[in-house]
Amino acid sequence: MSSQTISILEGNTFAVSDRRGDMDSSPVEPHGLFDNDTRFLSRWILTVNGSRPTPLSTDDVEYFAAQFFLAPTSGTIYVDADLSVMRARSVSHGFKEELRILNHGSKPVTLDLRLEADADFADLFEVKDAQKKVGSFYRRAEPERLVLGYMRETWVRETWITATNHPRFDEKGLSFRVELPGHGEWSSIIVVQAAPLVKGKVFAARKVTGATQVERHAEAEKILELLPKVASNWLPLTETYQRSLVDLAALRFYPLIAPGEAMLAAGLPWFMTVFGRDSILTSLQVLPFDSKLARTTLKVLAARQGTRLDDFRDEEPGKILHEARAGELTAFRERPHSPYFGSADSTPLFLVLLDEYEQWTGDAELVRELEFEARAALEWIDAYGDRNHDGYVEYQRRMETGLDNQCWKDSWNSILFADGSNSKLPRTCCEIQGYVYDAKTRCARLARTFWKDELLAARLEKEAADLKRRFNKDFWMEERQCFGLAIDGDGRLVDSITSNIGHLLWSGIVDDDKARAVAGHLMGDKLFSGWGIRTMATTEGGYNPIGYHVGTVWPHDNSLIALGLNRYGFRDESSRLAFGILEAARFFNHRLPEAFAGYTRAQTRFPVEYPTACSPQAWASGAPLLFLRTILGMAPQKGRLTTDAALPGKIEWLEIGGLRGVWGTTDVVARRPARASGAF
Repeated sequence: MSSQTISILEGNTFAVSDRRGDMDSSPVEPHGLFDNDTRFLSRWILTVNGSRPTPLSTDDVEYFAAQFFLAPTSGTIYVDADLSVMRARSVSHGFKEELRILNHGSKPVTLDLRLEADADFADLFEVKDAQKKVGSFYRRAEPERLVLGYMRETWVRETWITATNHPRFDEKGLSFRVELPGHGEWSSIIVVQAAPLVKGKVFAARKVTGATQVERHAEAEKILELLPKVASNWLPLTETYQRSLVDLAALRFYPLIAPGEAMLAAGLPWFMTVFGRDSILTSLQVLPFDSKLARTTLKVLAARQGTRLDDFRDEEPGKILHEARAGELTAFRERPHSPYFGSADSTPLFLVLLDEYEQWTGDAELVRELEFEARAALEWIDAYGDRNHDGYVEYQRRMETGLDNQCWKDSWNSILFADGSNSKLPRTCCEIQGYVYDAKTRCARLARTFWKDELLAARLEKEAADLKRRFNKDFWMEERQCFGLAIDGDGRLVDSITSNIGHLLWSGIVDDDKARAVAGHLMGDKLFSGWGIRTMATTEGGYNPIGYHVGTVWPHDNSLIALGLNRYGFRDESSRLAFGILEAARFFNHRLPEAFAGYTRAQTRFPVEYPTACSPQAWASGAPLLFLRTILGMAPQKGRLTTDAALPGKIEWLEIGGLRGVWGTTDVVARRPARASGAF
């Protein structure tokens, strides 16, 4: 999202505008009011006496509300108006906007206020791909409201606009004639409601106003109050941590499968929905700070686990979903997202999270409750994930509507050879084999300790050891002293050097005698930009510093790599990497974006924004929390929290208070020059 846009959100509803509060959607700026994957308002423009006011300031401190302070255009470079215009907006299945006009002069004024309104009812996929609608539009100007509507067979969506203070409605908006005395004030409350209709009735109980701003602020404060407190001599760290907590609170929604329990949407604006991989990895990032998110994620994904063979949705028994959508294109089977299962890594990562969750929380009950689903996921790995029975998990979509790449780097050109040419399907990505190794190793522990199945535990340990042995032979490029990115459909090793090798360290699949070479690549200047590790090394033919997965820097990717460096004992390297990303956060107002450009730090002196990055995005918001865990070397071990801190850069001391886990509640303190180590 552009830095000039203002986004507010709650649950599955969000509003994106410019700094005036106006919405004027275009392919460059996807403004609008969105609810459950449909845009219910695409145009919302305020004019005062025919002109758009000048923005003075914007207050968007609360994730669910924003205020816009404006003044009428003066016709000069100076803003010297006698009027103030204020717009206060909050979202909930639509939005409520209070429009206030203040006359600072002593003379009365007459104003013509106008709000232009339109709705294209675009499915979120149509917004991304600039597709045209196939249904029919209608609109009605009624005495008390404006109705904007769209119908395609039984699919009906309407936007209802009402207001106080006697507006005049027409088919293109609403108008007010305001007689404002000297030093007077005028206001109107305008409500825009997203109304999905089923048999002529609004689906479920949907109130725009819902909780008041005071109530929602109190709820947000309660969430933040329960989370651990971070203090440090380096203030940007605490500011980034606080920003992450606020954004993670903003991305919470409450799925029907787990009433009253929150999980995280993947990111604004494109991914305000359930995602398998994103939800799993974000839950893992924040686990030491908020374990409830992991619990809900595991329960929701288990409840929606694949049960059948469905080529359209890439569904297979035991598979964990990739993405779920509720828009028009999904309803009419033009997109397979009901839900869609096209990811080869969500299933092993689900198992990794289940074990990691138990180690931090001691929640054996959930591990036993999800035994059937965990066994089904293990069965998927061997029966369906390994498509050609070569002992590795590979992927290939079954229909053209599916994703071409089903790893975390899911753009079409992310799996390139060193010469820049594309690989062929099916693809066997290196990091997915690491996830499978980790999943089987962890599930051996779960089987032995909680499921009381020694035969399964022994089999999984043998399979994991065999996978590690074969992987280190088949994927290792001796001439480049690095692991290859993938094996393609022709059996060729995809020989480019990428950030994926850092995930191999995180999983533990790398032989000890190869770890130092891998770490050297990661922290060398071909991959490490100074701000973070690029997705592809600058030496590769496909490298592009602003290519989505072929040269940009992704904070979440780096957070997992830092954890992997830690695992193999590269403590100083992991801390240096963590500090580079945390320093970059300062240039994004302490909110890490989904990705930023891979230009070297010496070249730009500041990280360059990636133009269409999601912000906030869940796993980018979770990255600072995982960096904190890495810097402090925190790990759960047999019911205790152990630490081994390596403080980087300008961080002289770091404290986290109120960490909850199987050990109870404790604080962690680290100070220079000596490393802090111990057990709680």
